[in-house]
Amino acid sequence: MTPQLQQAIRLLQLSTLELQLEVQQALESNVMLELAEEGEDDTENALEEMQGMVAPEADSYTDSEPVETELRREAPTAEHDLELQTSSDIPDELPVDSAWEDIYDNINSGGASSYDNDERDYDYGDTSGETLQEHLNWQLRLMPMSDTDRAIAEAIVDAVDDDGLLGLPLEDLYESLRADLDIELDEVEAVLHAVQNLDPPGIAARDLRESLLLQLRQLPEDTPHRDLARLLLSDHFDLLAGRDYAQLKRRLKLEEEELGQVIRLIQSLNPRPGAQISTSRTEYIVPDVIVRKVKGAWRVELNPEAAPRLRINATYAGLMKQVGSASDNTTLKNHLQEARWFIKSLQSRNETLLKVASCIVEHQREFLEQGEVAMKALVLHDIAQEVGMHESTISRVTTKKYMHTPRGIFELKYFFSSHVSTASGGECSSTAIRAFIKKMIAEENPAKPLSDSKIAEVLCKQGINVARRTVAKYREAMAVPPSNERKRLS
Repeated sequence: MTPQLQQAIRLLQLSTLELQLEVQQALESNVMLELAEEGEDDTENALEEMQGMVAPEADSYTDSEPVETELRREAPTAEHDLELQTSSDIPDELPVDSAWEDIYDNINSGGASSYDNDERDYDYGDTSGETLQEHLNWQLRLMPMSDTDRAIAEAIVDAVDDDGLLGLPLEDLYESLRADLDIELDEVEAVLHAVQNLDPPGIAARDLRESLLLQLRQLPEDTPHRDLARLLLSDHFDLLAGRDYAQLKRRLKLEEEELGQVIRLIQSLNPRPGAQISTSRTEYIVPDVIVRKVKGAWRVELNPEAAPRLRINATYAGLMKQVGSASDNTTLKNHLQEARWFIKSLQSRNETLLKVASCIVEHQREFLEQGEVAMKALVLHDIAQEVGMHESTISRVTTKKYMHTPRGIFELKYFFSSHVSTASGGECSSTAIRAFIKKMIAEENPAKPLSDSKIAEVLCKQGINVARRTVAKYREAMAVPPSNERKRLS
């Protein structure tokens, strides 16, 4: 495997953000590369000057072969018919698969339509902020307390986990402090109560029940059903956890409607108060491909914001005629050769990505129009056969690459799923089955939720042959609790 092939494969499997970093490193290390400025169109002139600068023995291209020096912002586009034409710009020596014979077809040329910034609904922001511990310690510094109590409070704050609950028993915390502080357990508990008055409500609780009680305590006294909710949590929490509503109605002497109002108040509380102070950074998701419906046809195009526009630096290329030193000339030739390979690898990556994305859209048109329930079964082998590439190439192309559609942003791998046979002899994708299950659960009677067996029975009546254990597997994959845990008052 040649270095050029290795480079092409490496670029192919990079995400957009990783590719931008790779491009930046290439610009910093290679004087022959530069970013093309907006509106510049003088690449062809630079090309003509370079045709005779590199001796044939130092370059794998012949003089008759065209040299692409700019990856244009006008990325190739593809209409819904996805007609392909052979590209003469990609040399035989530059495939991105393990076989040299993979020559890339270019999608119908013609400039990609500019993407309206107002249509973007993906997030480029970075909302990183203070940690939960920093937020709590900031409040502690505003509280008057002795040095001993402050040391205890800081230890309690350090023991609070990301959910906002105390991460270890109070006794263990006391044992870790008594070696350095002359204190008793009740002093630690007293400081704990002080910490529990900090923001957000419910912080530093020893368990979920205590956290919910702390939040109820901080609600206004005239909050409807507050006292009943506190009584329920204090004395009947196990019955609530087990959804034994019949016992709760008898114990609290409440009608079903009033009990439902009490439970809804409890459900309005936050079981993870610490999550309000999030330290997570917003993930950058830059779509590589944009899919839109134009005049009734689905159009697939590269995201112009994700396609770096590079070209050969004409100034340094011109120095090759003037440099007298053989070693300096050799260095410039090597830089030029590397720059040309890098630009061709980028173009090859984009064409391959667009080709695969177009085939995916062709297979999944019904999903774009109807949603997940219309998702078709699709595996890597199907696309590999259609585009004439190896499955490993398709796997590289679809990893960490995203498609912006009217239904949202999806990783290309999202469109691949296994299939289940139908009664009519056809196939139904696992994604569609999960969508059916999710829809049925959303529409079920909350007082009598559907069991996995009942869901399987309903699917079989619709012609989808699926076993109960398969329904359970899909339900668990969607983080949906079983029927006994979904039961609630209507």
